[in-house]
Parts: sequence; structure tokens; C-alpha cells
Amino acid sequence: MATKRLARQLGLIRRKSVAPANEKQGRSKSIEFPAVLLNTLTGEIECEFHAYVQPQEHPILSEFCMELTGIKQAQVDEGVPLKICLSQFCKWIHKIQQQKKIIFATGVSEPSTSAAKLCAFVTWSDWDLGVCLEYECKRKQLLKPVFLNSWIDLRATYK
Repeated sequence: MATKRLARQLGLIRRKSVAPANEKQGRSKSIEFPAVLLNTLTGEIECEFHAYVQPQEHPILSEFCMELTGIKQAQVDEGVPLKICLSQFCKWIHKIQQQKKIIFATGVSEPSTSAAKLCAFVTWSDWDLGVCLEYECKRKQLLKPVFLNSWIDLRATYK
């Protein structure tokens, strides 16, 4: 029940869901891992990354999880473990960094003479990068890529 309460507080639930009392709600650790490189000058999407992370401990999604996320069982069945997903994502990031000549803000002031374009991750709340991914990486003893340690929280910006 704590998962559902947290989801409500975070504004993730839009309608009341009814699930059997004996069902273990929110126990699956499935993750949809999407990213889009958006050119803020033109408003155009330049490239995209998308993967489903396969739940390892609880591979069968609950009805609650599917309703909350819209993710289907077949999608995560075809997914990859978090370690592989992060590796694929890092390769994608490094490729676009070279192709598009972009760098990520790290909190350290960047030299103004750099020809690279500054970019940042943008999320809706701190949940994805600051809570969920952080927790899963620590729990699975994976190194969270350093460029995922800072982001712009649009939810806080709009408040």
C-alpha cells in the first residue's frame, strides 16, 4: 500500500485502481528507460533511445504495475537486465556526444571557449534519476553513470 500512496503523492496515479487485497502491489522492479535528444533551438527531436529493463526478482508484472505504467508483460519479457540497459544507454550517449558535439553539465563550470554544446537531462520530478535508478544501481551493485547525477526537474520548475 505504501507504493500506491507514494505514487499518488508523486502525481503518478490519475484514476483510482481496484486490485485484489491479496495481490502484491508494486513489487515488480520493471523500468521503462526512454531518452530523447531535443534541440531546444529548433524544437526538433534529433535522436531517441528506448529500452525496457527486465525485472529480475519479480519477472511477472502485477495488474497494479501494468495499470500504473501502461507497460505490458510481453514488453518486459523482451527487455534486458539493468546492467545491459545502462551499457547500451552509455554507448548511445557517447555516440551522440561525438556526433553532435555535446557535453553534459556536471556542476563544474565549463570553459566558455568550448565548441561543444551544453546539454542536460530533463525529468518530471526527481523520482527516475534521483530515487529509482539510484536505488536500483546501489541494490544491484552497479555504477550509475556520472552524467546521470544531475538533471533539470521540470515538475519543480513548473511549481
